[in-house]
Parts: sequence; C-alpha cells; structure tokens
Amino acid sequence: MQLSPVRQAELHSDLKIQEKDELQWKKIKMEGLDENGEKEAQLRRNFNVILAKYGMDGKRDMRPMESNSLKDHEVKDGEMFDDPKLDKLWNKAKSSGKFSNEELASLKREFQHHKDKIHEYNILMDTVSRTEEIHKNVISPMEGDTKEHVLQQKHTELKEKMRDLNHGFERLRKISHEGFSQDSEFREPRVIELWEAAKRANLSKDELESLKEELRHFETKVEKHSHYQEQLELSHQKLRHVESLGDKEHIKRNQEKYNTLAEKTREMGYKMKKHMQDLSNKISRQGLQHNEL
Repeated sequence: MQLSPVRQAELHSDLKIQEKDELQWKKIKMEGLDENGEKEAQLRRNFNVILAKYGMDGKRDMRPMESNSLKDHEVKDGEMFDDPKLDKLWNKAKSSGKFSNEELASLKREFQHHKDKIHEYNILMDTVSRTEEIHKNVISPMEGDTKEHVLQQKHTELKEKMRDLNHGFERLRKISHEGFSQDSEFREPRVIELWEAAKRANLSKDELESLKEELRHFETKVEKHSHYQEQLELSHQKLRHVESLGDKEHIKRNQEKYNTLAEKTREMGYKMKKHMQDLSNKISRQGLQHNEL
C-alpha cells in the first residue's frame, strides 16, 4: 500500500483506539452487558470505517483522501476540496480580500477538515447500506428484532453526522462571507468543532468555562501533533533523497532520525485522538444530563 508516512501514523493511531475500545467491550461483555449487541455492532462498524478510510476494504475508493498539506500545490486551485460547494465557497473567500495570509491558512485547514468529514460520512453511509443488505437476509426472527435496533442506531448516528456537516458548512459559509470574528476562541478545526458542539449541548456557564480551558490545552496538543506530522513528511523526503545518493552511513543516520520521528508522531496521534474521543463523550454526556433534568 502506498500510504504516506503521515497517513501510516494516522492509521496506527486509529487502530490503537480501536484496539482499546475492543478490549473495553470484552470486559463489558464478560459482565453480561451489551446484551443486544449494540456496542459490538458499533465496534464492527468503526473497524469497517477504518478499513475504507485507508483503502483496505478491497474496494477502489473513488473519493480521494490524501490530505497532506505539503502536496496542496499539486492540486488545481479550483478543485482543491473535491466538492463543488466547498470549492466555490473557498474560491470566493480567497479572492474576497477579507483575509490575511495567516487567516487564509486557518480557513483552508477548516475547509480541509470539512472535506475529511464528508469523506467519513460517505464511508459510514456505504457501511450502513452494506450492513442493511446483509440484514435483509436474516432468517431467525429472534435475531431480527436485535438487528433492527442496531440498524436504527446506525441511522441515528448518520443523522447526527449529517447535522454536524450542516453546522460545519454553515460555519464555513458565515466565515467566508463575514471573515473571522475578533473573539474567535480557537484556531484548530477539530477544537472548533468540539467547542461548537459544547455550545449547542445546553451546558451551564461554569461547565462551558471549564471545558473551554480543557479545549485550550487540547488545541496545544493538536498543534504540536500537526508540527510533528510536517516534520515527519520532510524527514521522509530527505531520506528518499539520501537513499538516491547511496551513501550508506548517511542513509543509516537519516533512517534512524525518520524512525524516531515516526514513532513520536504515532504516539502523539494516539494520545490526541484518545483525548478528542474523551472530550466528545464528555460533551455528549453532560448535554444528555441537562436535557434529562
């Protein structure tokens, strides 16, 4: 597989999260919980999403996903995000004169993040469609009710993701037309997404303030990880160049440096994704508690 070093590190992080969730599920199952198989079905779906996301599901994925920022210059400017609505909005924002170079770079990251979210939604929708086809062939009526419940849960998840996409696009449209507001709390798309979800979750003022502080720490972690991803890609390019020159000692030194960077990037990627998962669950839990009161 021709995955870039950054994508390999991302895959490693996703698989570690999946492994952690599966070990947790095994403990739950041993305690006699998850009787209707809801959690198990979600784990299987998450694994299928990982396979499809990295082109390992045996299907030829027509949705390009290589989101390496260093390769942006190779893409035609007018077709950067593989989505006519996003491309049109981006071109409008870029030529509006409202944004400084730094703001444009931030906006571009948000557009890229939205493109990735669309890709993940399409993969999930495809996974649900295939699962429905399999469930249509269920013979046992006793299994039928359980599987119907699991399918309903999947459709709920799809609706939530579509709602998030709509909120995300609306935010991009607003920024593209009005520019960044002076009181923008965060810069990183993933952190902004969590903050927007928190503001919609009916949390108290104190809870929001506490979460805002936690998100600031998380944003530092995200930015550090992005820096390591860039360094890893540059290190890989340098290694390829050194290999073409054939100096064994030089190759060895660069290979060691590259291996250290790759290990560090994978480790940071896992910690960052785990932290994001915890924050997302925390926001959902707190919002749910408030809605029940």
